[in-house]
Amino acid sequence: MPVVVVANPKGGVGKSTVATNIAGYYASRGHSVMLGDADRQQSSRLWLRLRPPEARPITGWEVGEGQIAKPPKGTTHVVLDTPAGIHGKMLQEAMHSADKVIVPLQPSIFDIYATRAFLDELAQLRKAGRIQVGIVGMRVDGRTIAADKLQEFVDGLGLPVLGFLRPTQNYVHLAARGLTLFDVSPGKVEKDLEQWQGICRWLDA
Repeated sequence: MPVVVVANPKGGVGKSTVATNIAGYYASRGHSVMLGDADRQQSSRLWLRLRPPEARPITGWEVGEGQIAKPPKGTTHVVLDTPAGIHGKMLQEAMHSADKVIVPLQPSIFDIYATRAFLDELAQLRKAGRIQVGIVGMRVDGRTIAADKLQEFVDGLGLPVLGFLRPTQNYVHLAARGLTLFDVSPGKVEKDLEQWQGICRWLDA
């Protein structure tokens, strides 16, 4: 049972956007998906309440404050959305349970260096073969200097950039309906699905 943890100690980087769309992707592949939300804001949990009955099912996961429980039987894929400032016991438990960790990261110098120590730690875990780690550039055009700088930074850590997600209202509008890119007609979100191809390949690997 693969467990994907979406984490970044920096707030406001798009963790819930990434987590819900990963869950939506797995559900679109016919998997029994559980989405856990360890963030006090409970954005992913709210999103699940908005999800329409006709959409592919994604099960919620009750995650107690300061602890991460085992998923219920029958679950084949787990996605865990984590809070800003994650540290200590919760961080250790999340990393211990994770098979893959995705770090949403905006290409600003402030975001990059606010996340530096966390990325260094993940790089060491990756080298030790304990987890797979990938970076997703958020709200960025992959053709810009900012994207090049982000790529240069994470290359120095030995971490792969799985893709760059553009700033678009598609995520906002879909989230308001409890939906993801993988729940609507591909023609409506073609550009965004193209940007997710590398992420999806990494998730399936």
